[in-house]
Amino acid sequence: MGLGDWFRGFLFKDGSLSLTDCSVDIFVEAYYKKLAVETCIDLIANTLSSCEFQTFEKGEETRKNNYYLFNVSPNQNQNASEFIHSLVNHLFTDNECLVIMQDDQLYVADSYSTIEYAMKENYYKNVQVGNFSFNKTFAESEVLHFKLNDKNILSTINSLYDSYGKVLSSAIDIYKRTNAKRFIVKGKFLKSHNEKEQQAANDLFNKQFKSWLEADKAGSMMHLGENLALEDYSGNGKTGSNLTSSRDIKALIDDIFDFVAMGFHVPKAMLKGDLADIEKQTDNFLMFCIRPVANLLNAEFNRKIFTKDEYLARTYIKIDTSKIKILDVVNLATAADKFFSIGVNSINDNLRMLGRESLNEEWADKRFVTKNYQEVDSVEESTSKGGEEK
Repeated sequence: MGLGDWFRGFLFKDGSLSLTDCSVDIFVEAYYKKLAVETCIDLIANTLSSCEFQTFEKGEETRKNNYYLFNVSPNQNQNASEFIHSLVNHLFTDNECLVIMQDDQLYVADSYSTIEYAMKENYYKNVQVGNFSFNKTFAESEVLHFKLNDKNILSTINSLYDSYGKVLSSAIDIYKRTNAKRFIVKGKFLKSHNEKEQQAANDLFNKQFKSWLEADKAGSMMHLGENLALEDYSGNGKTGSNLTSSRDIKALIDDIFDFVAMGFHVPKAMLKGDLADIEKQTDNFLMFCIRPVANLLNAEFNRKIFTKDEYLARTYIKIDTSKIKILDVVNLATAADKFFSIGVNSINDNLRMLGRESLNEEWADKRFVTKNYQEVDSVEESTSKGGEEK
């Protein structure tokens, strides 16, 4: 629709002035919230996918089928990283996630229906993974079911954005109106026109004004006929107490990121890519966001995959979050030496702590202590004998 058609659409209707067809709709800019939410989820998923799923049998770390399943290939169509990203995405979007154990493989369910009971195990039906639907009903003991919170935090964020997003949308509209070109055309447009005069008026609005206002880098000229005047009422980008600048809009967008970061327990500066105090941000992120999720996964994996007796006999899965932070080898040298000298780590333990492959040697798994250490009892006994001799 041309500018002249739009102008006549609300000014000229059967020769009279009308504004009944003029309306304004507020569009909520939902993509800012979507960007913040998906950035948080990706950050959490990327961090968890870098963790190692350690497997233990009777207290001894082993690498068998379960280790390969959780760290390399949970199913024939996904690697471990893709599986964790899918799991975390469902978990934070829906506040819960269902994982089906089928033929010694793990699949994240895309949709399902839950039948809840208070005094017996729940059941899950209409389970669908991709385009495949299971015909059977799964009992609670046959699946891995993760629930993040009692209340879905994303629903709260969406409710908050329903009102706050309108403020952002309104601010953007004000900014556009403030910087838009506004003119008043003075002329005798409401009088009767013959066909030739009407065509000239149409050409003025549909062609000359349109090409002149939409001109970008190229120059543009416009001819005003006799008895026509054009007055500029544009804001020229100036802002006042009742106007909005681009920095005001940026502040509103920052508020949305702050709300989402608060809901997901992600440091605000980390979400925005601020590298100041990155070490403190990482520690905060690991403590309040990653480790609680890792503990949730740990508990569900262990209670469904192993029996009570097996777990008490120290056969379990552990998500190791200690290797998430990238540490300088030089800074680790003192700690590695201390751990080795007091018998906390073996040579292989230190190698794994440095991210290197362990040695397939028996002596590399032995633990050593320096001769500078002795039992407390021996010190007390030596002191006591010395006192008696004196």
